Amino acid sequence: MIETAFTPLTSAFGGALIGLSAVLLMLAIGRVMGATGVLAGIFAPSSWQDASWRIALLLGMVTGPTVYWLVAGQMPEITVPVSTPMLLIGGFIVGIGVTYGSGCTSGHGVCGMARLSPRSIAATLTFMATTAVTVYLVRHVFAG
Repeated sequence: MIETAFTPLTSAFGGALIGLSAVLLMLAIGRVMGATGVLAGIFAPSSWQDASWRIALLLGMVTGPTVYWLVAGQMPEITVPVSTPMLLIGGFIVGIGVTYGSGCTSGHGVCGMARLSPRSIAATLTFMATTAVTVYLVRHVFAG
């Protein structure tokens, strides 16, 4: 049985930081902080200014764990209860969803929902329902 640890304080703190980042990016330069859009824009930026904020944001995402390690003195324990091929398949499926959904969970779920975008509300409801069904199937139907 796969068990998920319930971490309300760290989860709320992380969510608040993500929300604050999204608000600051919107206030500072009027851009939506959808992770896949930020990453995709690195490959075809419209200007150096466009590339610079994207690079800074991605560097922050990559160096964040190092900062955590320096502050906490250790990295949190992370267990991935699936095989590498399953992770690759899951990543491929997410890539398809991001393409057809015109954005990712951070873009729709955080930024789009905050703007009351109907498209983002529909996308968020869709990926949350799909997640619930997938978790149920993996944990209760296919778990053996």
